[in-house]
Amino acid sequence: MRGSKVILSAISILVADYDEAISWYCSKLGFELIVDTPMGVGKRWVVVAPIAEAQTRIILAKASGPEQTALIGRQMGGRVGFFLQTDAFDDTYARMVEAGVVFREEPRSEPYGKVVVFEDCYGNGWDLIQPAD
Repeated sequence: MRGSKVILSAISILVADYDEAISWYCSKLGFELIVDTPMGVGKRWVVVAPIAEAQTRIILAKASGPEQTALIGRQMGGRVGFFLQTDAFDDTYARMVEAGVVFREEPRSEPYGKVVVFEDCYGNGWDLIQPAD
């Protein structure tokens, strides 16, 4: 890969229902729906991102079968697995509280920045973080 530019373009999150997940990510977190394309047999290619220009996006992947369904909300084994960075922590936190986002704790200051853990609509753990200067 020497000389090549490689980026992380997307991650996938298992969801129970496309429309429910789109609604939550767009209304609660203010994400933008980038793509929603039918793929046949009830499948869709659904991509959301904090802003359209985001380098890394989220693919909302509807679980298929009992093995995947069992992992909805537990993709990281109970650990925080997703990180949403902001440059205006207090404003972003207040907006999320107003939108009804579920937080696991109160905001705290750490050596690496200001942080609070929240859950998406399926219980996956996320950090809202503003890195230290």
